Amino acid sequence: MLALSWPLVLTNLAQNALMTSDVILMGWLGSGALAAGALGTNLYFAFLIFGIGLVNATSPLIAEELGRKRHSVRDVRRTVRQGFWASITVAVPIWLLAWNGETMLLLMGQEATLAHDAGIYIRALQWSLLPFLFSLVLRSFLSALERPGWALVIGVLAVPVNFGAAYVLMLGKLGLPALGLIGAGIGTVISSIFMFVSLALVVSWDKRLRRYHLFGRFWRPDWARYRTLWRIGAPIGLTVAFEVTIFNAAALIMGRIGANELAAHAIALQIASLCFMVPFGIGQAVTVRVGRALGAQDAGGVARAGWTAFVLGVGFMIVTALLMLLAPQLLIAAFLDIRDPSNAIVLQFAVSFLTLAAIFQLADGAQAVGAGMLRGLQDTRVPMMFAALGYWGVGLPLGVILAFGTSLRGVGIWVGLATGLAVVASLMLWRWLRRDRLGLLHPAPQEALSR
Repeated sequence: MLALSWPLVLTNLAQNALMTSDVILMGWLGSGALAAGALGTNLYFAFLIFGIGLVNATSPLIAEELGRKRHSVRDVRRTVRQGFWASITVAVPIWLLAWNGETMLLLMGQEATLAHDAGIYIRALQWSLLPFLFSLVLRSFLSALERPGWALVIGVLAVPVNFGAAYVLMLGKLGLPALGLIGAGIGTVISSIFMFVSLALVVSWDKRLRRYHLFGRFWRPDWARYRTLWRIGAPIGLTVAFEVTIFNAAALIMGRIGANELAAHAIALQIASLCFMVPFGIGQAVTVRVGRALGAQDAGGVARAGWTAFVLGVGFMIVTALLMLLAPQLLIAAFLDIRDPSNAIVLQFAVSFLTLAAIFQLADGAQAVGAGMLRGLQDTRVPMMFAALGYWGVGLPLGVILAFGTSLRGVGIWVGLATGLAVVASLMLWRWLRRDRLGLLHPAPQEALSR
């Protein structure tokens, strides 16, 4: 589990570094460009996250096929092909929505100048969608084969490619015109194409991978497999969307409470998000390990894979939770000058939020790994309902009530977030414990996919 997890964790961190480099460069353009870029990124990501969840369904499907038949080639190739088809299907409506980003932001009540600049940025950024989703399909293929190393190498190399392209295009270096935010969007397009093309070359040239002929007969449909991919992937996309959007909503609510609380919230959430990359990567790994055991009809292997990942993920979060409780100022100092008296109020709020984030960490790690365990069993629809209930039925309403109905204010938002995550984690674990009774260990016959 560790051998498969650590490259996935580092690949996710590299993906975060791509976004971080764009934020840094936007800051060089000024506060107005940074605000417009952040606004555009948040709107675009709300669409992108569904596509990410959808194509990630290729991972458990391929893992099950390899567990059922270790040297399977045709079924693996068909699943990858339908992953590409699904990417194209979801990209078209997202492009149409993203092209009208400025109008959508104005309808949301955003300031006209910011909405205009954000809309221009999104119109450049949106063309990164399809190559990015294609690269995710290939990353899922490599993960299911338990060969994530190439994805890590290419993900790390994409960081300087993205930074260099955005730097030249945004600031007008090497004799090119300064494109501003449009340059940042084009830079992301270039880095996404780089990742896809690089991964495509790897799977075409590597002697152990080229036998799959992933791009052969791309035009041939496999409607049964295509429907299966959507049946499993659409709930994954919605599950992730429910989780991401509750954090977006929390930030908006925190902004209404006060600027100091919002700044402290951003710091605490960034620390928690960084820690989350570890159980998130372990969750991706356990999807593969459980999927392989499921395909082999090895109930003992399913249990060992699931519980190994759960102990690793939650165990790591226990360590980070203790660090948040025992040395919060050490963590906050990476984002804020804690010796500056003008930051005292933000520091006080951030320490309070990190105390709650320690509890939040345990629940977040448990739900991330728990979701991965169930995805390995291709169980995604009910976990999607759990996410809707926990995040939007419990977490957000509770946070709003505590924030505005009591004196807790920003602390109330964090209590709501932690409670929502705890509800989702508990429900995921409950369903995992009942997997045999619920018939989750008996996948649909593969013959139906092969017709």
